[in-house]
Amino acid sequence: MDLHRDMAADIAAERNAALDMLGPSALSVRAAVAELLEHRTFAYPHSVLPMIVHAAETGEPGPAVPLAVVHELWWTSACYLDDLADGQAVFAAGGLRESEALLATVVSGIPLPLLVVQSPRIPEKVRGPLSAEIVSCWIDATEGQLRDLRADLGAATRDAVVTAYLGKSGAPYSMVTAMAARLAGCPDERVDLWREFGNVFGILWQLFNDQQDILTGRNEDLANGTVTYLLACALEDAGPAAAGRLLELHAAGRRSPDAWAELTGILLSPDVLRRYEEDISVFTERAHHLLRELGGDPAYSAVLHDFVDRASPMLLRSVEPAARAVTPRL
Repeated sequence: MDLHRDMAADIAAERNAALDMLGPSALSVRAAVAELLEHRTFAYPHSVLPMIVHAAETGEPGPAVPLAVVHELWWTSACYLDDLADGQAVFAAGGLRESEALLATVVSGIPLPLLVVQSPRIPEKVRGPLSAEIVSCWIDATEGQLRDLRADLGAATRDAVVTAYLGKSGAPYSMVTAMAARLAGCPDERVDLWREFGNVFGILWQLFNDQQDILTGRNEDLANGTVTYLLACALEDAGPAAAGRLLELHAAGRRSPDAWAELTGILLSPDVLRRYEEDISVFTERAHHLLRELGGDPAYSAVLHDFVDRASPMLLRSVEPAARAVTPRL
């Protein structure tokens, strides 16, 4: 939060410079993307992550400001596309109509980040590798989203869900951590370690979001039929009859508040949450192990360790049977 506050003006200036790179013949595109960015805000300042990685390697976060903008652009685009993939209407941004917002989303996610890493602010020798990271990220993230959309709940396992999460959330975080390492001049083996850290952090952040979805009462995962890691934990530990009941409740939950409440009660049972918490601890320790192996500037390494801890709390708690029967908010 401190770094984001201190660097906010630099990030905003870099964002405006990126929009200017669209050129004088694309004034409508610039205006649409600017409005899209203005109306898609994020609760957590994760755009500073590549800056912290760069500073862990060099002591200086400033050179990675363009990568913070790449992070913002990518997630702005991905959030709109995720809404669309889940069958939701693309939310209009400000005065943009849905079709205009969708066009701006495409530019925000792909060509504009590529323009950013081709800018004079980026050393010429790493422009190609950074561009390749963006392309690879979109392929991996799309693969993860497709796995999510096509997931067979009856065959769901924790490993299968992790594979999907590695695309949906691991790919963008591993993209920016690997990009920051390349910008810092790291050899390939260190870039790979930072990439692995980004993957693990992405899984942790997806697990955090899954918990928030339940705690806030949004329950978008259930409404979308998403196979979450928590649901996979419940299925793997269930016998044939109990697993069959879970499948029935999951299918009925979109239209039945009673099925929704019963399914939520099962997911929040002590045995399921115990397995879930144990696995969160495994991912958390893996992230800390990678950071210890990477080392680097002690001050920024400490920030990264704290980043991991704040992304990996166990927020869900088991509920009493009476509480489980409460009709969820629709």
